[in-house]
Amino acid sequence: MVKTDILIIGAGPTGLFAVFEAGLLKLKCHILDALPQPGGQLSELYPKKPIYDIPGFPEVLAGDLVDNLMEQIKQFEPGFTLGERAETIEKQEDGSFIVTSNKGKKFHAPVIAIAGGLGSFEPRKPLIEDIEFYEDKGVKYFIKNPEKFRDKRVVISGGGDSALDWSIFLANVASEVTLIHRRNEFRGALDSVEKVQELKSAGKIKMITPGEVIGLNGAEHLESVDVDIDGAHQNIPTDYFIPLFGLTPKLGPIAHWGLEIEKNAIKVNNALDYQTNIPGIFAIGDVNTYPGKLKLILCGFHEATLMCQAAYQIINPGKKYVMKYTTVSGVDGFDGTRKEAPKAVVKAIV
Repeated sequence: MVKTDILIIGAGPTGLFAVFEAGLLKLKCHILDALPQPGGQLSELYPKKPIYDIPGFPEVLAGDLVDNLMEQIKQFEPGFTLGERAETIEKQEDGSFIVTSNKGKKFHAPVIAIAGGLGSFEPRKPLIEDIEFYEDKGVKYFIKNPEKFRDKRVVISGGGDSALDWSIFLANVASEVTLIHRRNEFRGALDSVEKVQELKSAGKIKMITPGEVIGLNGAEHLESVDVDIDGAHQNIPTDYFIPLFGLTPKLGPIAHWGLEIEKNAIKVNNALDYQTNIPGIFAIGDVNTYPGKLKLILCGFHEATLMCQAAYQIINPGKKYVMKYTTVSGVDGFDGTRKEAPKAVVKAIV
């Protein structure tokens, strides 16, 4: 049982920033996310694409924003459970909640903050016969541990940043990497496309364009894939097939928690604190809806800030918190660190 002050469901930018705001209030957080790494859409869909509407950053790469948020919250020592989805919730007699993941892990907290972005992401699976049979037997939709592919033959399908980036990375890990895309053009960062071209020229990556994986073969484990290349079929021996076609957002099991739902989003009280119809459960970021809602990262940051103030009152009933600017109060991390502005020098001028 993981016990914490606030269980944050979703490790996207809004969920990560909520850790910082909670930390200022001396509240501990644990983050639960179905994806294998923090960052949500920013890490999974477009880590190398620039974002232009983050205050103070004329331009910041999505992946760099995630790195900065992780650095910002490090001092508050949040817990992370990644690669697991929030499945069920039980309200306790004292008003707290126990959330159980799809892998059976339990989390106990007086406050739940749902920061699941557009919902729990599920991989877009190619329409290949018997693909479910080979899941965890050679077919992977996420790469959690690259070392799993050490000295293995790998076939990657896709034409976006994820397919390009993992092809580049695994070129120095796997014994053989084959990148297959239905078109000749790739929709990814220019430097990634150029790097793949260099690796192809150096013989470190095999590329098939245009081409499409149409079949999987193997008795107990994947042994080869069938590829359609302009109407001609080719069989490629491989140990792993990794289709990277993006993710489909779904509210998932949270939709059955008794929360008020409107158009696949969770209705909240935006006049006060972004609390749902169930006291103690909040929804912040793209997962919520209210009149005038804007699905922007900076709006999620604002919502996370007000949510934490309300969470403080639930966790510390009757206790008054006096808000001070961090420029005045400084920041005390749970790890013993302290950040504060240099003290003014008091000296008489004679």
